[in-house]
Amino acid sequence: MDRIYYNGTILTMRCASAAEELRQSPHAVLVRDGLIAAVGDLNELPAKPDAEYCDLRGRCLLPGFIDPHSHFVANGQMALRADLSDCGSFDDIVRTLRSYHEINAGQNVIIGFGYDHNFLKEGRHPDRHVLDMVSTELPVCIQHVSLHFACVNSAALNAAGLDAGTPDPEGGKFGRLENGELSGYLEEKATGSVSKALNLSVSEYSPGMIEGMQEAYLRYGITTVQEGSANTGKLALLDKLAEAGALKPDVVAYATFTNTEAELPQRYPQYAKNYRNHVRIGGYKIFLDGSPQGRSAWMSRPYLGGDPGYCGYPRITDEQVQRRIETALSERRQILAHCNGDAASEQFITAYERAIQATGVTDDLRPVMVHCQTVRNDQLDRMRAIRMIASIFVGHVWYWGDVHVKNFGEERGSRISPAKDAIERGLHVNFHQDTPVTKPNMLHSVWCAVNRLSRGGNVIGEDQKISVYDALRAVTVEGAYEYFEEREKGTIEVGKRADLVILDKSPLDVPEIGIKDIKVCETIKDGVTVYKNPSC
Repeated sequence: MDRIYYNGTILTMRCASAAEELRQSPHAVLVRDGLIAAVGDLNELPAKPDAEYCDLRGRCLLPGFIDPHSHFVANGQMALRADLSDCGSFDDIVRTLRSYHEINAGQNVIIGFGYDHNFLKEGRHPDRHVLDMVSTELPVCIQHVSLHFACVNSAALNAAGLDAGTPDPEGGKFGRLENGELSGYLEEKATGSVSKALNLSVSEYSPGMIEGMQEAYLRYGITTVQEGSANTGKLALLDKLAEAGALKPDVVAYATFTNTEAELPQRYPQYAKNYRNHVRIGGYKIFLDGSPQGRSAWMSRPYLGGDPGYCGYPRITDEQVQRRIETALSERRQILAHCNGDAASEQFITAYERAIQATGVTDDLRPVMVHCQTVRNDQLDRMRAIRMIASIFVGHVWYWGDVHVKNFGEERGSRISPAKDAIERGLHVNFHQDTPVTKPNMLHSVWCAVNRLSRGGNVIGEDQKISVYDALRAVTVEGAYEYFEEREKGTIEVGKRADLVILDKSPLDVPEIGIKDIKVCETIKDGVTVYKNPSC
């Protein structure tokens, strides 16, 4: 059946500016067979006699939001764990984990997610003695909100076979007490030894996961999502969900490029080029450093405070990075790289430049620098030259802006998430939330990019503020561009897929400070409503 949307603000996102967009805003949109069939005057649309007329009632219709980087499967996984995001102290963590275990008494591991040491009363990560207060018999593991760190109890260390003699892995660290014993704190690659021993990987679909995996995105108007670290278990799960027809949004998966999983795209050829039941493999993903708020991001200049001269550290060597990029280029696959520190950004850019020279491959493969927290202007210039996309985690401004100023000083700290510098240099720029690190709230990212306010009420980088329209382009048009889907998604145009979102207000009509309070009323995927907000 035809559907006609009318009587509201329709932002097609086809224009170069907000003024032009509002001048050319159509009166109505016709959807037929999952596609945009016509855009224009309500009385001139070629609708069928039985068309359904959908009165927007003054609300705003936009292209569906596109998530350019998150962890789709992990969001479902974390939704099943003890939620530590509201914990303000060690006592809160212990109390929350005990309560969780009482409700889930049959589980043989107690797992929590979402604590942030930056906002705990104690100002540090809890150690194994704190978590031993939860249980001395069952393993206890809590994951930091950034997913770069974890803390475990004594039982978990024993289960993993870790003790004072265990050396730090390359690209990671074990926390140690004054007597040399392991403290239970795990940093970067050190987390893998415990997660493997406790079997924390995802391989099977379980009831409740689908809510966290996809409904959380649909509530925020997102119609295309990313699985940004697809290992063997996650791709097997996505394959199972696809075959069962259980997925509503499109999912673009990027295979984690390790020595054991570089062949994943070849093992799932049915997803290698086009979507199959909403799943497609987009390419590869590599991790080059850690977390700036956790002080493990790799910087070219030292952090302030702590050990003099400490700059964080890389996760893999220059040779490994270049070799993996050369593989991606030779296979004509896109590659995404996690880069928070400017030293990691340098490693990625330099390796990509050298890989182009080594392979001779100059195809427009749209490599993506993910996060871009401290990327420098000289690096942005080089990114443009090799057509590298800047996917910016702009929510850092709100969540950890004050922490970054503390860690890096005013000059560097105020320049985190440098969206304006990137846009002015002609880069393709999009915004992500790195879910489950933060909620997949695209309108909050738009608000952050426009206002640049921190939790403490401070403006973090006045000169990096961008316009509302540019911010909206970052979550629609530019997301589609990253996925090579600009001909099918990202704007409201005839022939494109009817991936749409209805907001209760137009972001162009409200005060900039009020953008984060706009409600998502309805999410539409391929012409079908997949979420409806009862409060609208």
